[in-house]
Amino acid sequence: MDIHLEKRNAVLAEHVIKGLQSRNMSGYYAKNKEEALKTALELIPKGSSISMGGCMSAQEIGLVSALKESDYHFIDRSKMEPREALLAAYDADIFLASANAMTDDGILVNIDGNSNRVSCIAQGPKKVIFIVSMNKICSDLDSAMKRARNIAAPANAQRFDIKTPCKLTGRCSDCKSPDTICCQFLITRYSRHTDRIHVILVNESLGL
Repeated sequence: MDIHLEKRNAVLAEHVIKGLQSRNMSGYYAKNKEEALKTALELIPKGSSISMGGCMSAQEIGLVSALKESDYHFIDRSKMEPREALLAAYDADIFLASANAMTDDGILVNIDGNSNRVSCIAQGPKKVIFIVSMNKICSDLDSAMKRARNIAAPANAQRFDIKTPCKLTGRCSDCKSPDTICCQFLITRYSRHTDRIHVILVNESLGL
């Protein structure tokens, strides 16, 4: 990565972290995937029960592998029925997530199809740890919503065997397709629960 972009991201991260703090959420800056993994593991006590949605970023920094190989109870939803996995996630100590977009003053934006991710972010697990790459930071809520709808959602649609307009066009058409993955929009602008939401900002391109 260009050294000037690295410096820019570090300065921007300071601003984002202050915005998170004003919203009763905690923020951290990681220069790379290795630092992000170290920070995440420091936030997760040994023996914790951990669940996640489709958090590609947690996998990309090596967090999922680290949790499966050590003294943690990782709830593997791929081995469970959907309803069983969701109820287990609600009761977990830790929920791992990313964001489809985020404003530079600390507002998180997520879109969901089955609502398992957004429901656990909003309520349930005792602690939520977000892994968010710096390329997802937007200047305001309108820009964040546009990124979530026109970049993250169409890119995610490519991962699934579904038929949505965005999979063909690469942009949101505000569809009501039976296969739509944009059923629920969650804007997280404040946490009433101190020490519940933690956001690790990573100076790398992760997820979608």
